[in-house]
Amino acid sequence: QVQLVESGGGLVQAGGSLRLSCTTSGRTFSSYVMGWFRQAPGKEREFVAAIRWSGGRQDYADSVEDRFTISRDSARNTVYLQMNSLKPDDTAVYYCAASRFTGIPTTSGMYNYWGQGTQVTVSS
Repeated sequence: QVQLVESGGGLVQAGGSLRLSCTTSGRTFSSYVMGWFRQAPGKEREFVAAIRWSGGRQDYADSVEDRFTISRDSARNTVYLQMNSLKPDDTAVYYCAASRFTGIPTTSGMYNYWGQGTQVTVSS
């Protein structure tokens, strides 16, 4: 059974940092792209960042570039999202996802597996 399990969310003040983790199990994701998406109340789910497991190629949404960093640890089957200089607008449920498509997909419909999400709340 394929599982993506997020952790690391919480409440933080504006300007603070959080690191989200996504631990994978149930299959090998070495040929996949691992992505982070987020969804705020009343808004569409939006792309945040993604990394190709093999080779490490990355892509970021403009709104988080220079503040967020995506990385992966093959030994731990885990993908991370380091979030710095957090803003209230970053408040959302953050989801980890895996895509078997080529390139770096940025649309949620191109992702095949999803985690359950972790809440990030940034207070002003």
